[in-house]
Amino acid sequence: MTASDRRNVTLAILVAALGYFVDVYDLLLFSILRVKSLTDLGVPQADILSTGVHLINMQMTGLLIGGIFWGVLADNLGRRAVLFGSILLYSIGNIANGMVQTVDQYAWLRFLTGIGLAGELGAGITLVAEIMSREGRGYGTTIVASLGLLGAVMAGLVGDLFPWRVAFFIGGGLGLSLLALRVGVRESSMFQAIKHQKVSKGNFFLLFSSGKRAIRYLSVVLIGIPTWFTMGILITFSPEIGKAIGLATPPSPGRAVMFAYIGAAVGDVISGVLSQLMKSRKKALALFLTLCAAGIANYFIMGPTSLPMFYLSCFLLGMLGGYWAVFVTVASEQFGTNLRATVASTAPNFVRGAVVPLTLAFQGLKSSLGVPGSAVAVGSAALAIAYLSLAGLDETYGKDLDYVET
Repeated sequence: MTASDRRNVTLAILVAALGYFVDVYDLLLFSILRVKSLTDLGVPQADILSTGVHLINMQMTGLLIGGIFWGVLADNLGRRAVLFGSILLYSIGNIANGMVQTVDQYAWLRFLTGIGLAGELGAGITLVAEIMSREGRGYGTTIVASLGLLGAVMAGLVGDLFPWRVAFFIGGGLGLSLLALRVGVRESSMFQAIKHQKVSKGNFFLLFSSGKRAIRYLSVVLIGIPTWFTMGILITFSPEIGKAIGLATPPSPGRAVMFAYIGAAVGDVISGVLSQLMKSRKKALALFLTLCAAGIANYFIMGPTSLPMFYLSCFLLGMLGGYWAVFVTVASEQFGTNLRATVASTAPNFVRGAVVPLTLAFQGLKSSLGVPGSAVAVGSAALAIAYLSLAGLDETYGKDLDYVET
């Protein structure tokens, strides 16, 4: 690898990591500002939870639609084009979120911002995976995922220190400031090689053209759901869950998010490095799914003892369920160059979008099982599905990515 190639790899990793940092900042910012912003908009206290669920579901629906849109675009026009388009849309959306006056405006802007957020991680991870060596790319994707998750820590700090409208403006400004940095990033040579070939590119339905390919794709999506269950349910609704399990002082959502994502960044480094040292993505995933189950159990056993222990449980929950780096790496390695960005964009966003059925199940079971019982039931189901899905995955460590799906 020449010095120029090394600089390009370094810049691509930096651009992808910082883009994902702002992506996570915005994605988690609403969870942190939910109570504060909805109260300021005049939502009654009794409706804060249900209104918050509605807005989160609007955001996640945007992610689902955006994941397909940006993935198809990245496989047809290039990874670099999506890195520009997605950050521009969610930066403008973030600024507009700080200007809302009604819940309806808030909901539709969370939807549009969700569409913008959907393209960042997939395009960045695909670009990094395609320009690095097959043996070393796991380190590159781990750096992107781990540094990116620290955006949630910044969201926690900003959400606690600034008015909620200002917090959204800060996120928009951060995104716009990254546009200039992306000018120097070169397109993936793997994509350039197939750009003008007569091969189906970004065809989402091609993923379901054979049973084996469909199982592989669904398995990728389903193994990621437990890690988003921990963040989308246990951390997002930590004030309500904390009250239900007996904490005298409800946890601060900003602090819960901050501690959980510090833990997740640590867990991502560990899981990513382990997948490299073990030379197996599947072994690393199996280990961390088991650790995730332990983290969920600890959250309900040790969390109720005191507020500091609850925050410690949030940190451990993030760390023990911190396999997002391996998950996004596997998503980028499972399919050929003509579908890779589509998978790398849709799979993480379908996992994020899974918070819609997860929250609906959580709310539906709450009346019969109570808040803690409902959360445990939904989390157990997510883990069981993920374990079963792991069997449907191919081992991809060291896999040559220079091929197309037909």
